[in-house]
Amino acid sequence: MILDLKNIHIGSLIKLRIEERNINILRICKFLKCTEDELNSMLSEKSLDSEIILKLSTLLEYDFFRLYSQYLILYAPQAISNYSEKKTSLPQYRKNIYTKEMVDFILEQIGNGNKTQMQIVQEYRIPRSTLYKWVNKYAQSKKKD
Repeated sequence: MILDLKNIHIGSLIKLRIEERNINILRICKFLKCTEDELNSMLSEKSLDSEIILKLSTLLEYDFFRLYSQYLILYAPQAISNYSEKKTSLPQYRKNIYTKEMVDFILEQIGNGNKTQMQIVQEYRIPRSTLYKWVNKYAQSKKKD
């Protein structure tokens, strides 16, 4: 299954993880303190309350919030200019976390000619050095295959 980060349907992704982990529906209902009908309704929803996502992330041992983080990294990166001048009480994160799926997506864009390396750097604000490391590592792993 290829994940479309522009159109995250959290309910169906949670349902997929439940199937992968082969977890009994009654166990999930007991954990969430809900009925089976309420659970099925949740799994059909495109978006869910963050508390429910947090509980299911814990139970299913998968960080569903990371999907949204990856969306932000790809499609709504933080502005580089004036970033250090912004004052906030919220935690500040210095590094972006790139998942394997995201790296594969970027390299696929370059590999099939949809985007150049320069376009990737400009559009997704991925540092050039990081992108070059990915390209070199990917090229070496392809040679081994």
